[in-house]
Amino acid sequence: MIKLAFYGKGGIGKSTAASNVSVALAQKGLKVMQIGCDPKADSTIFLHGGERIPTVLDLVRKGESFDLEDMVRVGYNGVVCVEAGGPVPGLGCAGRGIIAALEELEKKGAYEKYQPDVVIYDVLGDVVCGGFAAPIREGYASKVLIVTSGEKMALYAANNINSAVKNFADRSYAKVRGIVMNRRNVEGEEEKVRAFAESAGLDIVADIPRSDDIIRCEDKGMTVIEGEPDCQAAKCFLKLAQTLMQEDNDD
Repeated sequence: MIKLAFYGKGGIGKSTAASNVSVALAQKGLKVMQIGCDPKADSTIFLHGGERIPTVLDLVRKGESFDLEDMVRVGYNGVVCVEAGGPVPGLGCAGRGIIAALEELEKKGAYEKYQPDVVIYDVLGDVVCGGFAAPIREGYASKVLIVTSGEKMALYAANNINSAVKNFADRSYAKVRGIVMNRRNVEGEEEKVRAFAESAGLDIVADIPRSDDIIRCEDKGMTVIEGEPDCQAAKCFLKLAQTLMQEDNDD
């Protein structure tokens, strides 16, 4: 099974990358589950025509019993979608909420019922506290992709994420597979990202161009692979998905 976590600074394009890779892998015949681990609960929005789905924490807060089907929605190309959600603003801890949501999925037998070939976690990486690090350290994900541009704060977050993963290196937890460079066309961007990757000993596994095609498709509530499958950005995501699938077959 491919167990992958996308991490990065808020707004850097994690959900764009995760959703496009999910769709690409589903097109190749794999059963894909995408789990949004960001309090904004918008990881899977481009798999549902721009509509949000109920979050696990919203269901838990109601204090009523609920079934697995209440937590899960099937999106474009059959991708199974879950959103962990976040706390009431000003109350509670978003990181603890992620842990609670992942535990709820296990308790209700999500993995047994849907039997995914691929599970993708889309995780906020601004603060890599215990909760946000759960996919890394609890055995949910085996590989981490760090999404970054050449912007200073994006690279700062990328460095923190890489350091967090290294802290668990001796426990057979997830490892960083590499960097997804999501270009913002800032000055010296490629040089900055490549310098960071080299200093961290990481590969750049995908180079996603700044693309109006992505923006237009997301305005319509869809991934670029669905809306503009022949554009350069879509081809880059398809190539990344192929690489990940081939690596899993080789392991």
